[in-house]
Amino acid sequence: MNTAQPRGTAATSAFARRTAVVTGAAGFIGSHLCERLLDLGAKVVGVDNLLTGRLENLSSLRSSEGFGFQTDDVSRPFAVAGPVDFVFHLASPASPLDYARHPLATLKVGAMGTLNTLELAEVKRARFLLASTSEVYGDPLVHPQPERYWGNVNPVGPRSVYDEAKRYAEALTSCFQRSGDASARIVRIFNTYGPRMRADDGRAVPAFIRQALTGEPITVAGDGSQTRSLCFVADTIEGLLAAATAEHTDPVNLGNPHEITMLQLAEEIRALTDSSSTIMFVPLPADDPKRRCPDIASARAHLGWEPTTHLRDGLRQTLDWAEQHFPREAAAAATRRSAP
Repeated sequence: MNTAQPRGTAATSAFARRTAVVTGAAGFIGSHLCERLLDLGAKVVGVDNLLTGRLENLSSLRSSEGFGFQTDDVSRPFAVAGPVDFVFHLASPASPLDYARHPLATLKVGAMGTLNTLELAEVKRARFLLASTSEVYGDPLVHPQPERYWGNVNPVGPRSVYDEAKRYAEALTSCFQRSGDASARIVRIFNTYGPRMRADDGRAVPAFIRQALTGEPITVAGDGSQTRSLCFVADTIEGLLAAATAEHTDPVNLGNPHEITMLQLAEEIRALTDSSSTIMFVPLPADDPKRRCPDIASARAHLGWEPTTHLRDGLRQTLDWAEQHFPREAAAAATRRSAP
């Protein structure tokens, strides 16, 4: 894979001495974005209602002079004091378990939350970036998925609260961009993984790691032939930064074009953890996409971005973090790895 734009150069230099608002700041991706912006010399205002985010994700940042935090639900009008240069809207439950538990909150943050953050960007004359999702493509009939594909989404299915919330958020953001009310960008994030994922959020990587570390059966949905394209969180963050500073205004896919089946992923994690876990097949969830892989030609051309982290390297970093932070798993893993 070719080397992407190095960190700390070109577009990323635009954040020094600027102020960025990050909604969903205490979430998995949001906390990494806050950390990276601070590294680049930005002042960061994190906003989160902690519905699914965790303050511990921000523990290393709370003492930073450049970081402030507001416990606000962006689905309701909120204010940020002082000048703002960038608004990153990441707030939303993002895992199937989370948006199944909080369906109305998911719809509200995609609709009213997006409107409120766009209006904040309009008032502050700030660049706005919407973190949309590959789920706008639904269970795709086109593969890999380019940005011009309009998707195959069930508007009344169990996943629709997330899929349609993000599709509406894109429509609203595009409206503000076309009208000139805000300078706005849209990124469609494909499956991202890495440190700070919750063990119980229902997504494949943390679930497989937790099960492998404890020796539980690794639960693979369906026959495991459905695919995902996994992008390490550090690569996703660099894509967000590149998109926020680019002149390109059309939606852009951010993801890793390396496709892997869920059965292959389970076997990879089992091997990395030296686990005795068996593979157990469980029913496939309703409307679960059969294939997911981004066409990232636009990101390469317009953002100068592509992921650089190999899946095994990213999984090792995620596993190292999980062994320290997942309850019970750490002791089991340490005992197993130290055995002769």
